Amino acid sequence: MDGTPAPAPAPLSLLRPVRAGNAFEETVERLLQAVKLGVVAYGEKLPPERELATRLGISRVTLREAIRALQEAGYLDVRRGRYGGAFVVYRPPRPREGDLRRAVTRMGEDELEDALTFRMAVECGAARVLATTELTPGQRETLNARLAEVNDAAPADYRRGDIAFHLAIAELTGSPRLAAACADARLRVTDLLNAIPVLGPNIEHAAVQHAAIAAAILAGDPEAAGRAVAEHLEGTAALLRGFLA
Repeated sequence: MDGTPAPAPAPLSLLRPVRAGNAFEETVERLLQAVKLGVVAYGEKLPPERELATRLGISRVTLREAIRALQEAGYLDVRRGRYGGAFVVYRPPRPREGDLRRAVTRMGEDELEDALTFRMAVECGAARVLATTELTPGQRETLNARLAEVNDAAPADYRRGDIAFHLAIAELTGSPRLAAACADARLRVTDLLNAIPVLGPNIEHAAVQHAAIAAAILAGDPEAAGRAVAEHLEGTAALLRGFLA
């Protein structure tokens, strides 16, 4: 493996228990979400089999079947031996001309607007909730660390750092359902964002907005936190629409 991703991964509470009726399918979905969002990044290893099966509330047989499916699909590389495990080999593809339009065509214009609306609702809500929470020193440190990581990230690692910052806000509320909703909302637009280049001016603008979000949360101002997130997400939506025009 070449290169080590700069940002620290988001907490793995996104790997929550699955429903028994669709255990295999939901396990694949959970693992794929963790991989595509960079919660477990390129070159990193999934948690040990016993721990992961417990987290997901499934048998180790079901887990192995899901891992095998993702290995066959090219997302994981399973290695045996003392230092073995399931390693992530997925990297977001480099943007190519026409990728965004193809992604939107697969999704559908109506689904795109719904995805943007859903993300706006859950992420603004998460920021408001966190801003009303009496944060511990550790929580404050975590939020500031995620902010520093995305601001310091190289362009190749920027989107992973951005995801970690946004997911940290939901994670820090202590609500697994809210964290899951925010992860789902981001996953819906991840392929779209990966289809456009990382632009320097956009990174600089986003850095100012991220700082405003963190400052409002740390100051305990839910209205300002909600407005800052809304402004940021409106900018992301405008960027997508601009590339589609």
